[in-house]
Amino acid sequence: MDTKAEISTVSQFDAVKWVVVVALIAVGVVGNNYYADESLLYRVLALLVLGALAAVVAFQTSRGLAFWGLIKESRIEIRKVVWPNRQETTQTTLIVVGVVLLTALLLWGLDSLIGWLVSLIIG
Repeated sequence: MDTKAEISTVSQFDAVKWVVVVALIAVGVVGNNYYADESLLYRVLALLVLGALAAVVAFQTSRGLAFWGLIKESRIEIRKVVWPNRQETTQTTLIVVGVVLLTALLLWGLDSLIGWLVSLIIG
């Protein structure tokens, strides 16, 4: 019974936290518009502070924590990737450029042929 009560309490607080996040973003948007005559530097700094506060509050929710876990796992997976060396990258790039040029030439030829046939039919 305690776990159900704890889950509902957490979800209620999560909803309040998301309302706070939306309110912070709304304050940033409205404030940026209201203080349009102020210096751009001050408005950008205020937006950065409000965005950081919104992110901190969002990361306190269950979905925010799940997202943070996803970011951590992604960084671990990126470290496992075997990146190609310079020679492999150059060879792959040249192959892609060659295939693109060949496809472009084929499409140009097909377009010219269809255009010639249509001009024959139309007169």
